[in-house]
Amino acid sequence: RALRAGCRCVELDCWEGPDGEPVVYHGHTLTSKILFRDVIESIRDSAFEKSPYPVILSLENHCGLEQQATMARHMKAILGDRLLTQPLQGQDPHDLPSPEQLKEKILVKGKKLPELWQEPRGVTSLLDPEEEEEEEEEDEEKLQERSPRRAKDASQVSPELSALVVYCQAVPFPGLAQALRHPQPCHVSSFSERKARKLIKEAGPALVRYNARQLSRVYPLGLKMNSANYNPQEMWNAGCQLVALNFQTPGYEMDLNAGRFLPNGRCGYVLKPPCLHSPPGEGSRRLALHIRVITAQQLPKLNRDKGSSIVDPFVRVEIHGVPADCAKQQTHHKLNNGFNPRWEETLRFQVRVPELALVRFVVEDYDSTSCNDFVGQFTLPLPSMRQGYRHIHLLSKDGASLAPATLFVHVRAKSL
Repeated sequence: RALRAGCRCVELDCWEGPDGEPVVYHGHTLTSKILFRDVIESIRDSAFEKSPYPVILSLENHCGLEQQATMARHMKAILGDRLLTQPLQGQDPHDLPSPEQLKEKILVKGKKLPELWQEPRGVTSLLDPEEEEEEEEEDEEKLQERSPRRAKDASQVSPELSALVVYCQAVPFPGLAQALRHPQPCHVSSFSERKARKLIKEAGPALVRYNARQLSRVYPLGLKMNSANYNPQEMWNAGCQLVALNFQTPGYEMDLNAGRFLPNGRCGYVLKPPCLHSPPGEGSRRLALHIRVITAQQLPKLNRDKGSSIVDPFVRVEIHGVPADCAKQQTHHKLNNGFNPRWEETLRFQVRVPELALVRFVVEDYDSTSCNDFVGQFTLPLPSMRQGYRHIHLLSKDGASLAPATLFVHVRAKSL
């Protein structure tokens, strides 16, 4: 389902299984265990059903050497030519190819055995998630001191599995100063949402420069046993590319993710705006955004078993972007009218960095005594919005169409 929704990076939590067969499940929880081989078959069947662009398998590996070798055999046998096992011909193996060059390919992200010629800073380790989290919290100096231990841990990576890691080598974060001095385009460091927020707060511009040179991955805190998500927008603002979310958990976070990757036919890849990948220029042009909420059409009943269940709808428009741009405004509610409520209210925003902003339209059922009930929403990048009169087709909590439910609005944007 995630792959069909445009997701292009899937994490596989791999553990030792019975009969020499590795299994995939969320460790130390009550989630069901699935054979690794069955997961790879499912990925083979769904990877390019909706998008031809590359899929990254992010391996969270807890297996011993023997079952790691089994994982490598399964991936090669099941994925065949789609599995990338060698650098592209005619290209520097240390440069990261474009998504266009890697169409219809599946890449493995994982630990890799060091080459004999590599310096100690390139040595990788096979750490469990707790060790990785601890390592992230350490100072640069301590990371440097631990390189001998890393070399010892690296021996626990299966050569067969290591050989499949071509362009996405998972490495502990060396610190921004060292990473900016010695960029490694094929190295990928992972940060917990907490660590990422700390980096953004303390060294945001440096993190943007780092992300302009190589990939980074942000993942939800492991302590969230309910698979809750975090706001991905703040990570995108810093240029982070692989912002991992729990696709099984609906909410505004997944709405933002769907909106961010709405362009390009939902193929799973969008180009960063120039402010995140080019040298500093003249900066963004402020935008005055006026959205006139006119009417809605055929809003769904929230309680279909009750014939008199008619919504009291109102519309909220949210701007998600850099902190200075985050804002929301809403209309008044209309009593007992889900068929054709009419507002004729104009909501006004000033957006400082429009190329990073998302606009989220939300319809809720007003309730004076308790929390308002969600009716529908639609999210899209501000640069993708067309001016003039527009019908907005609403989606449910899990992203399904609520057709024929729509909003009718007028959009006007003016540079300041």
